[in-house]
Amino acid sequence: MPLFWRIFLLNAVVLIVATALLLGPVTVSTPVLLTEAAVLTVGLAAMLVANALLLRVGLAPLQRLTRAMNTTDLLRPGHRTAVGGRGEIAELITTYNTMLDRLEDERATSSARALSAQEAERRRIARELHDEVGQSLTAVLLQLKRAADHAPAELGDELRQVQETTRASLEEIRRIARRLRPGVLDELGLASALKALATEFGGPGLTVQHCLDPALPELDRESELVLYRVAQEGLTNIARHAGARRAELALRRTPGGVELRVRDDGRGIGGADEGAGIRGMRERALLVGAELTVEPRAGGGTELRLAVPVPARFPAHVLVPVRPVRKPVPSTTTPAVVRRSAPAHAPPP
Repeated sequence: MPLFWRIFLLNAVVLIVATALLLGPVTVSTPVLLTEAAVLTVGLAAMLVANALLLRVGLAPLQRLTRAMNTTDLLRPGHRTAVGGRGEIAELITTYNTMLDRLEDERATSSARALSAQEAERRRIARELHDEVGQSLTAVLLQLKRAADHAPAELGDELRQVQETTRASLEEIRRIARRLRPGVLDELGLASALKALATEFGGPGLTVQHCLDPALPELDRESELVLYRVAQEGLTNIARHAGARRAELALRRTPGGVELRVRDDGRGIGGADEGAGIRGMRERALLVGAELTVEPRAGGGTELRLAVPVPARFPAHVLVPVRPVRKPVPSTTTPAVVRRSAPAHAPPP
């Protein structure tokens, strides 16, 4: 039973018992006059109503606090309960808000360390794929070519088929390495990386258009990486789940920073719960103090918006410095101006 009703019923029982005693043998007059009974009844009702109103007003801050506790999400920081009431109630709400501040800081710190370690592992794997596996396959290609040139005609044809299969595997490994750590982001900047990303996700069934503001403010490396990863995850979700035919990738300048927008004409998210992909994007947004919004479009499909402040606000990421890449992974240079994407590889698994 809620605290309000427990206190109210307790007071009501006390008042009813007191009234019953007044109406018992010990009364102003015996027998009780009708006017006296009416006055006592009206007085009892007035006291009960006043008691209920006072309790409702006094416990309202606790009810707001309960609603806030049920709806608090550490991936959507900044929401606090207004301090109301007096004494212990106001102290309780203040303590809860302080606890939220501490939990959000700790969550941001742990997320920053985890994602920083993840990016470092991506760089290591991409470097090993390029340096070790890539070089080994390149050597295999050269040996196959030499063997095919000196082999009989029938065996030479088979060796050339194996050579093409090896070459395709080498290209796939390079594509995976670029996904793990996009060298174009380090070499040519965010705009070129987003253009290459739009081109990569384009294909016969999906057309990806991009619109990039040429007058973007200067961004730090962490903000650029967050923008790139969120755009990559957004396009991956579109290619996997949306069933869309057209998608748009836009990056524009805003009064407070930059805004990334990814939208499509697919089936939309409906009332589905947020999956690991969206929650991962929210984790990344927290690292630079950005705000992520995912909502259905009026004409169908889904729209993703990421508002990144400039300069970025680092609640925890400054504690985990990102080391520079020693050996950037080679990437295919994209044209300076890309208006519409061309068919490319399928989205990553």
